[in-house]
Amino acid sequence: MLQSALPTGLILGIESSCDETAAAVVAAGRHTLSSVVASQIATHANWGGVVPELASREHLRNISPIVSAALHQAGIQASQLDAIAVTRGPGLAGALLVGISYAKALAFGLQKPLLAVNHLEGHIHAVLLEQQSSAPLPMPALALVVSGGHTHLFLAQPPSSGAAADEPLWRYTLLGRTLDDAAGEAFDKVAKLLGLGYPGGPWIDRLAPFGNPHAVSFARTQVKSKPHLVGKTPRTKGAITSPVTALDPRFLFSFSGLKTAVLRHVDEYGMRPAALVREQHLRSLAESGLRPTLDQVRSRCDSATLDLIASFQAAVVDNLLHRAFAAAEASGAQSMLVTGGVAANSELRLRFRTQADRSGLPIAFPTLAMSTDNAAMIAAAAWPQLAAGRFAPLDLEADPRLVLA
Repeated sequence: MLQSALPTGLILGIESSCDETAAAVVAAGRHTLSSVVASQIATHANWGGVVPELASREHLRNISPIVSAALHQAGIQASQLDAIAVTRGPGLAGALLVGISYAKALAFGLQKPLLAVNHLEGHIHAVLLEQQSSAPLPMPALALVVSGGHTHLFLAQPPSSGAAADEPLWRYTLLGRTLDDAAGEAFDKVAKLLGLGYPGGPWIDRLAPFGNPHAVSFARTQVKSKPHLVGKTPRTKGAITSPVTALDPRFLFSFSGLKTAVLRHVDEYGMRPAALVREQHLRSLAESGLRPTLDQVRSRCDSATLDLIASFQAAVVDNLLHRAFAAAEASGAQSMLVTGGVAANSELRLRFRTQADRSGLPIAFPTLAMSTDNAAMIAAAAWPQLAAGRFAPLDLEADPRLVLA
């Protein structure tokens, strides 16, 4: 147990915005004492994607033992915490409610402050948390948050030294976002189409090096201004977290056209039967309790499939890279942060680092463990709120469409 040497600013973070139940203890937004995540991949795999009702049920089942595990791993008692932080949104309404309800009850019972965190800000602070031990990144930073539910570009600025009490602690200016599918969603949908199961993004990443990224020609997605979307709710989960308003079309993403192009290619070249056989084989392995190896999956993919996978991934990364660096240059960003589940993609990391070196722009990624949803990032993002005494009320409600500003 930590007694006399107990760190200050101990925040328990709770994350339940989608399909992972997570809890972590972070001290003063700098030192991660514990981080525990319960994945729901096995629950949702047979459905080819996240089922909201099942996600909520699994959160209810997991949240108490996950919080207990995080406290135990940190070597502290709940009474030693200084605050409880929880994701308020954006995310799945039912999933968010589980985390918020638990956090409110815990804060009330312990008489500790409650802190509400935006999930997107959490992803940004996942990078900042892991940059504590190295030279600080020059600010402002262009932050690309890219995951299964989000593809957003923000200009992130830290609080000024003389900021007034009612000023935002960190300031985020939305520069761009997806108009339809998020990048991670496109990865998963294409993987499902090719019989690679869910989540398929990691399989695309691992199989792409065996294909020719120039074999299938995908034109860079052309995004035009869509004034009819202003003031309306776009149709996909990846696009509902921020309004279009007057964003520069150069910084708007669109992946639905690319996804459709893959679908047409599969149909044109008769690739569906092989994809169905591949899907059935991988499902049989999963039902037997076996995790397929890369060699097993690769052996089920012919050269045409591997070329399509490589070409698709290259097109997505090209789209992200082109718009992110254009936004960084236009906004005067002094560094770049790339975060979220898709930030774990190996080709994305390589190409972004290469372009950053060419541009002389410092760039940072979270570790692979911190790229996906976790609670350490929530606790880290909550630290400035605790330091400033900005607490959430105990009647806090979930906001599935919460905007980061």
